[in-house]
Amino acid sequence: MTNPLSEPPAPPTRPAAGGSLDELKHHIGVAARDERAAALELWLRQLFPSHLPGVSLIAVGGLGRRDCAPYSDLDLVLVHNGTAGIDRIASSLWYPIWDARLGLDHSVRTLPEALSVAHDDVKVALGLLDARHLAGDAVLSAELIAAVSDQWRRTAVRMMPQLRELTTSRWTQHGELAFLLEGDLKEASGGLRDVTLLRGIGRAGIADTMRPAVRAATLRLLDTRDALHLAVGRRVDRLVAQERKAVADLLDIDDPDNLLRRVAGDARTVAHAVDDAWRAIDRLRGGRRRGGPSTPPIRRPVARDVVEHDGELVLARTAIGPVPDPSLSLRVAAAAATTQLPIARATCEWLAAFCPPLPAPWPPAARAALVSLLGSGPGLLPTWETCDRYGLIDAWLPEWARMRSRPQHHPIHRYTLDRHLVQAAYEATAFAREVDRPDLLLIGAFLHDVGKGLPGDHSIAGAPIAVDIATRIGLGPADVATVEKMVLLHLLLPDVATRRDLSDPKTISTVAEKVGDTQTLHLLHALARADSLATGPAAWSDWKGRLMNELVDKVDTALDTGALPEPPEPDPELLDGTLPVVHLDGDRVAVAAADRRGLLAGVAACLAMHRLDVVAADTITVDGRAIVEFSTSPRYGSPYDPVALAADLRRVGAGDVSVTQRVRARAMSGRGGTASPRVVWQRDVATDAVVLELRAADSAGLLYRVTHALDEAGAEIRAARISTLGSDVVDAFYLVGTWASAEERKRVEAAVLAAV
Repeated sequence: MTNPLSEPPAPPTRPAAGGSLDELKHHIGVAARDERAAALELWLRQLFPSHLPGVSLIAVGGLGRRDCAPYSDLDLVLVHNGTAGIDRIASSLWYPIWDARLGLDHSVRTLPEALSVAHDDVKVALGLLDARHLAGDAVLSAELIAAVSDQWRRTAVRMMPQLRELTTSRWTQHGELAFLLEGDLKEASGGLRDVTLLRGIGRAGIADTMRPAVRAATLRLLDTRDALHLAVGRRVDRLVAQERKAVADLLDIDDPDNLLRRVAGDARTVAHAVDDAWRAIDRLRGGRRRGGPSTPPIRRPVARDVVEHDGELVLARTAIGPVPDPSLSLRVAAAAATTQLPIARATCEWLAAFCPPLPAPWPPAARAALVSLLGSGPGLLPTWETCDRYGLIDAWLPEWARMRSRPQHHPIHRYTLDRHLVQAAYEATAFAREVDRPDLLLIGAFLHDVGKGLPGDHSIAGAPIAVDIATRIGLGPADVATVEKMVLLHLLLPDVATRRDLSDPKTISTVAEKVGDTQTLHLLHALARADSLATGPAAWSDWKGRLMNELVDKVDTALDTGALPEPPEPDPELLDGTLPVVHLDGDRVAVAAADRRGLLAGVAACLAMHRLDVVAADTITVDGRAIVEFSTSPRYGSPYDPVALAADLRRVGAGDVSVTQRVRARAMSGRGGTASPRVVWQRDVATDAVVLELRAADSAGLLYRVTHALDEAGAEIRAARISTLGSDVVDAFYLVGTWASAEERKRVEAAVLAAV
């Protein structure tokens, strides 16, 4: 045994942080991974005690496969045959690794113990399939490696349900790498963890899982992970937006968007291989349940020209002729989505090769199949992806190639453009019973963002594309016009609901004029909710839902009867009593105080001090009594202390500025350092005011700073609407007066921008 008092050998050096681009590029690729593995193996062999029979060190994970990334952890197993003092031997190995600041996942087992754990735990079994001898008793290592491989081949089919459950749970947690804007290269569906799964299924002899396309995709994903580690300087597997440019540069990819598209394509290749592997497993297990391959699977008709065969959908014999029906591929897809059964690979390949192009306009059967597909619910997403895999979508919609895997750059978006459109159609099914034309809702939801990626406003750019598609699929002129209006106005309701005063009659009349009729209004309402849900958690809230409901109700009344809302009367209790008066009612906070400059800003600062975010504010002055009413949301979900908040608000109402002094200082220190803000004046959207819209990055105390700046500039704020979109805000301030003077507007605008 080596001298325990001697200094351990130095660990291999890792890439230096901040190295040049050319230097870092040398650490990416197959050769670099082999070099890292060789250096780690040499170091571990030097650490391992010499002349120690019956003990061996085995690598699993990345080192076992020789594909370890620059900052990967080490996965090691110390195998022994009952050697005395094995804990001391293990410590002599693990401590130098920890001292070198390397991550370590380790275990110490005898051969029977390792096999027993692998027999019961599918994750351990998969990990041991990558086992490779590093040091010590090579015979013991070879015995374990052979036994693990043999046991896996005998027990793999039995363990597949457990493996599928774990895999599905992981996918649910991490999502699909092919469609995420910030996906985990390892854990997400289609990531490197799924490649390990494919290797295991292939080693069991169930299916040929590692075909050339999968191997090539795996190498590119490994290269991307190498570059991500180097760009960040530590172990990280989630490719976030701010690292995309650096990773693209390291991989010699000219555009970060092209990097995301490459990752999406590789993830799709891996995910498709996993789908094929699960089907092979299902067929194998189904055959065993039926009593063996001699028992033929049952064929069951599910739709015209479509039958179920062995758990998959295939074409009926009568459907295969010299001139197939052009709508056949769409009808097969609709049947698959409706029944939630996969389409057989051979059927997809046949449809891609022999199904003729759809005529323009589409026949009614094709259009009905598309609507059925879009409205199928849970079956839509997997069926759409299968059809996209085999090129069927491009045959239906040539525009789809431009949208496939296209990134969306606003932080509130979770998915790529293609997935967002399909997801919006999926979400729209929940509102189909609320509208007169659910077919137009589904088509409008699917087409609402087709203009993204083109110059200009995507709503305006997308409208003519939607008209072309709607006409091609065979909709009548009136329906085409409705779809066009849905695309043009799909942001109208959420924007107005969150940025405008809904008690202002002009707000309601303007929306009613643009929408035109109640059918379109309710289609837009359903579309706006589906769009928000498909965008991501940051795009939807209960408050936003309530505002949209209020707006739709008022516009519906205006379209039906012509009646517009009357301006709201102030709460009578706020008009009486000794000042200041404070009312707290859930998320509503109201303060009445002597009219003075700075009251709105002071109350906003006080609410911030109590960790309440403001989503709306209204002010009115009656006989020298100023009334400010706020709608709020708790910043961290915890309710406020009503006694403490009321006491502080009374002090603010009485003019005591010391209450908010700390928040004011913090708010002022938070100025600057944001993306370039912008002010937009809207002079024709309110009854008795103009609207100043501030579009900026959110920051602590922003509302206080802006309201304080407006007060100092002499602007009277009648109302404010605060709309938060991820890390950005669009704050709308209703300023009393006409503001006809360009110089006055420029002066106030400068004051606001200086406050940001």
